[in-house]
Amino acid sequence: MTKASTSIGTFHPPQRTLMGPGPSDVNPRILEAMSRPTIGHLDPAFIGMMDEMKTLLQYAFQTNNALTMPVSAPGSAGMETCFVNLLEPGDTAIVCQNGVFGGRMKENVERCGATAIMVEDDWGKPVDINKLEVALKTHPEAKLVAFVHAETSTGAQSDARAIAQLAQQHDCLTIMDTVTSLGGTPILMDEWGIDAIYSGSQKCLSCTPGLSPVSFSEKAAKVVRNRKTKVQSWFLDLNLVMGYWGEGAKRAYHHTAPINALYALHEALVLLREEGLENAWDRHRLHHNALKAGIEAMGLQFVVDEAHRLPQLNSVAIPQGVDDAAVRSRLLKDYSLEIGAGLGVMAGKIWRIGLMGYAANQKNVLLCLGALDAVLTDMDANINSGVAVSAANKIYHN
Repeated sequence: MTKASTSIGTFHPPQRTLMGPGPSDVNPRILEAMSRPTIGHLDPAFIGMMDEMKTLLQYAFQTNNALTMPVSAPGSAGMETCFVNLLEPGDTAIVCQNGVFGGRMKENVERCGATAIMVEDDWGKPVDINKLEVALKTHPEAKLVAFVHAETSTGAQSDARAIAQLAQQHDCLTIMDTVTSLGGTPILMDEWGIDAIYSGSQKCLSCTPGLSPVSFSEKAAKVVRNRKTKVQSWFLDLNLVMGYWGEGAKRAYHHTAPINALYALHEALVLLREEGLENAWDRHRLHHNALKAGIEAMGLQFVVDEAHRLPQLNSVAIPQGVDDAAVRSRLLKDYSLEIGAGLGVMAGKIWRIGLMGYAANQKNVLLCLGALDAVLTDMDANINSGVAVSAANKIYHN
């Protein structure tokens, strides 16, 4: 029999400040919620909490959709839930790609046996409505349009309202990725006419990773109920899952829910309701503006045009001659500060600085600017040293 090493003991993670693309810093109230007693997933008390969770998610998404719940898995599973339930073999889907995660949508379409028609834009740019309109006119057989609202790989935000309106004109459903936008920038699901939406627990909700809130319009729910073929994933089949997350006290067993993780998400959503959606959006914008002032005072540049820039995910171009990995390593080692690297074609070209949820605060902004200034100055980078923190403070004390 293989023996475990006797040197292995209790794991105590280091204390970090998380300012990458996610996960974000977790509010202590959420960590405390996870430590509460575990009860059964069919316990009447837990079912009562599930009903509250639906109400809280409806508020977060700004929807009245009955089919609203958290998937018991990360945001990628929320994405898959949308695609495998709405697409069948032989269908056509138009996928907008302006970063990494539009590419993952394409993978989902193809694994459903459907055809993906790609509308591609440069990374760092929003979805081009004109290109989408051409694709919709060229492919009248298309069943749905899928797009990323807030592209995590670049920090660019697309015009969800305009995309949804265009899709409706061509009798298409819409799937929207809000993994990075939920709780950080406006999402008005019903007002915009979005049919299927998914997010993640670990970004602007400041919860631990591992859960994916989703919501489906009644139009989308009818498509799910009237499928000709079985959903290819048993675990993510909404026709089965809703027996557990449905209305009323009587629930059909589907899977053992991640009980303590759901306590955490419930608390995260309570915190969002207490702050108020508009206040949360304003807070993310304020701290972005302070970070922006400091970054630009140093002489660094943002990758995304200001009109389409996410406040909670900031892509900053790496100065000429600076070693990306070395900077991030120094920040982690010397300041216990994590920022993100670029993905795909952006690898080695940008840093992704997150200001998400509980991490979007003045202390973190000033820490990040001061640390980045110090590390780059020590590396003899071509920046304006010693001015970033002062520039940010002018925003805070205006």
